[in-house]
Amino acid sequence: MSAVKPALSVVIPVYNSAGMLPTLVARLEPVLRGQCSEFELILINDGSRDDSWAVIERLCEQHAWIRGIDMLRNYGQHNAILCGIRAARHEWIATMDDDLQHPPEELPKLLAELPKGLDVVYGPPEREQHGFLRDIASQITKYALQNAMGADTARSVSAFRVFRTELRGAFEEYRNPYVSIDVLLTWGTRKFGSVRVRHDARAEGVSNYTYRKLLVHALNMITGFSTFPLQLASWVGFLFALFGMVVLGYVLVSYFIRGSSVSGFTFLASVIAIFSGAQLFALGILGEYLARMHFRMMDRPAYAVRRKKGGE
Repeated sequence: MSAVKPALSVVIPVYNSAGMLPTLVARLEPVLRGQCSEFELILINDGSRDDSWAVIERLCEQHAWIRGIDMLRNYGQHNAILCGIRAARHEWIATMDDDLQHPPEELPKLLAELPKGLDVVYGPPEREQHGFLRDIASQITKYALQNAMGADTARSVSAFRVFRTELRGAFEEYRNPYVSIDVLLTWGTRKFGSVRVRHDARAEGVSNYTYRKLLVHALNMITGFSTFPLQLASWVGFLFALFGMVVLGYVLVSYFIRGSSVSGFTFLASVIAIFSGAQLFALGILGEYLARMHFRMMDRPAYAVRRKKGGE
């Protein structure tokens, strides 16, 4: 008895990928027709500076199963994906990149894993191909994500993922410019899985997700979805308070036993500098959290849509 084919919405954020979109659609269509009972492709133009939106409009006119969403400006990959998730109409959602690094032919591997008692399945690469600095930044981001998600599978996260659409109910009221799809998914489930798949080199151009952006994303995840920095500041404060007690003990011992006080401007300046640095470190962390609370109170949206195409 054959398995029931799912109804699938594929969400792809688009940024300066006009030349790759027709090839992406041509490779994706036979996969979807073979694997799904119903399907749609949602292309979100995330403020592209080339003619990506014109290509999306043309693809929507050629294929009834393609829908296009044009953002007012560039909001970022995760924000664009969130927009697509909220627009999805089918029971399962797949997300992938627009640069053909995620081969559409590998999608069935993820779809096959989801019915095995899982809610989210990631498709991490069989081997990293981004270069030394990018790989290091990626690993730092995954460590940060593991802390923010509170799930071991964070080390296997990938933008190539499949999950159940019902999970979006856990974050349907989320309004914040700082978005991490993987963290939001943990608000709805702990049933994660992963399967290694082939990742290809970018079809053309260079990646817009540099190691600097990955590090910024890691910082946003830690301070936006975790209390770890506050805990770290508390521990730093405790350790330096303990250090201060040790220094005080040394001063008292020198005075009462040796009959002399600790002299030297260098010693005093060093202690003051250490404690001042610890205080500024803690204040910086508190300031980061206060800034996020400020932006949250402003009720800034994660994205804004200029226009839509197809699927009417």
